[in-house]
Amino acid sequence: MDPALPVIDVAGLRSAELGNRRAVAAALGGACRGPGFFYLTGHGIPDALVTRVFEAADRLFALDHAAKLALAMRHTGNNRGWFGVAEERLDPAAAPDRKEGFNIGLELDPADPRHAQPFRGANAWPPLPGWRALMLDYFDRSWALGRLLHRGFSLDLGLPEAFFEDKLDAPIATLRLLRYPPPDRTSGGAPGAGEHTDYGNVTILATDGVGGLELRRRDGGWTRAPFIPGAFVCNIGDCLMRWTNDVYVSTPHRVAVPDRERRSLAFFLDPNPDTVVAPVLGGAEALRRYPPVTGGAYLRSRLEPTYRPA
Repeated sequence: MDPALPVIDVAGLRSAELGNRRAVAAALGGACRGPGFFYLTGHGIPDALVTRVFEAADRLFALDHAAKLALAMRHTGNNRGWFGVAEERLDPAAAPDRKEGFNIGLELDPADPRHAQPFRGANAWPPLPGWRALMLDYFDRSWALGRLLHRGFSLDLGLPEAFFEDKLDAPIATLRLLRYPPPDRTSGGAPGAGEHTDYGNVTILATDGVGGLELRRRDGGWTRAPFIPGAFVCNIGDCLMRWTNDVYVSTPHRVAVPDRERRSLAFFLDPNPDTVVAPVLGGAEALRRYPPVTGGAYLRSRLEPTYRPA
């Protein structure tokens, strides 16, 4: 394993002892200032649940094209639903990505007035028994883990430990199920996922053991992120980089076309759509560099080019 990618046991963030929480926070801060990627253990999400979510994702992707098209993001809107191979282009200079996926957002009561906010709306649920309940269980556990990580970030940054809590209590969070088909005669030079940085605060990724995720080192070279059973791959995104005035640094990454089918589960945690993101470090100079912006406006500015035809 690349020694630059630390493995961090985050169980200590749940400790009643401040010293234990600070120790984990320091490890997280070192990873966010350094490689921008790290592994999470002690996260509390059972391996058996992750396996069941992968199996459920397989059932979704095995549906026929017409069934998936009925759930398509182009119909559902609000960054939710299914998208097909080559419908997304993360690297504008490369061919469209060779992957299909399915996005699930925060589930609100239909009568909740927050549906009027950006990126709110109904999820597109396939007619598969037990599928919705399973996905919402995994979504909620990932969301709780993301909030726990932010308590560590707060301690590391010298902020009140609960600084991010009210900024992530109704987030623009997305659980994204991803399938990368193996290469065939139509692959050409298309990547699995083009080079990019993630847009939000933090990404929590489960992989199936098939390689492909590659990270750009600070020296400009590329390294593969190996599979560690039971661990999540985690990285910070551009929104948290902005919030910390570049103290935490997001890392470009990509997915190579795998030699066999590859699947992953990515949970993207962005702030509430009406949360104002303004640098917490650096004072007036940082605010001139990064003017305040709402979480919804920032995400929209990043997503639109991804789906815009070249």
